[in-house]
Amino acid sequence: MKKLSKLMLSLLLIVPLAGALFPLYFMFVHSLKKSGLATLQLRDLLPVGLTFNNYIDIFASGPFEIFIFNSVIVALVVTLGNLLFCTMVGYAFARRHFPLKEPLFASALLVLMIPAHIVIIPIYILINRFGWYDSYLALIVPWLVNPLGIFLMRQYIENLPEQIEEAARLDGAGDFKILFRIIMPLSKPALAVLGIQIFLTNWNSFLFPFILTASEKMRTLPVALALYRGYQTIDWPHLFAGTALSALPVILFFLAFQRQIVSGLTAGALKQ
Repeated sequence: MKKLSKLMLSLLLIVPLAGALFPLYFMFVHSLKKSGLATLQLRDLLPVGLTFNNYIDIFASGPFEIFIFNSVIVALVVTLGNLLFCTMVGYAFARRHFPLKEPLFASALLVLMIPAHIVIIPIYILINRFGWYDSYLALIVPWLVNPLGIFLMRQYIENLPEQIEEAARLDGAGDFKILFRIIMPLSKPALAVLGIQIFLTNWNSFLFPFILTASEKMRTLPVALALYRGYQTIDWPHLFAGTALSALPVILFFLAFQRQIVSGLTAGALKQ
């Protein structure tokens, strides 16, 4: 009876799993097809007649290596910045006592209630006045700290035992040594969740890179894919090839850190 229930549960989970994986399969298979319409006919879904020419063609049709490089630089720098600054701010809110601590933390959370579209014009004006328009600074600096990251790190650090920090202080450790040698290693699950969320958000970001850049050399991959129609007519296999290149780093990033991500998502589910 127990084996039967496990079998039924497995069969039940296959349905949403297939629904989640089918778009990826559809994208990768049609990215390897010859030019033509992407259809749902059975013969078009089979992995036959595949070619890598589509991937070669998209690099020949435009500077896609520059677009990929820009996306990698922006996503990595922003992710690393958030891991550092959100941990520092979260640690201060979790362990330090200072004036206006609670109002400041509440103001950080209130930022989460403001839609990104509302701040487009202020950010655009500030970027222009700083002379950062169409540069890496415009794509990186405004996103180096995320309110959600501050909240996540503060909540996680609050649940860490303070006795470890007190013992380190007795041994002569300062605040920065405690932060980098104790707090951050103990916060790996939360850092993994924050890192994948920030990396995914900035890797797929379209609106602000589209508004804050003008030249082709500063385009990120999502912007380049959106403007791919401008290079030629809608060629689905080539467009799918570009989309596959955009999705592949995120998939690999998740597979590499899936254990930390799952442990971070389940942390706090059980009382210590």
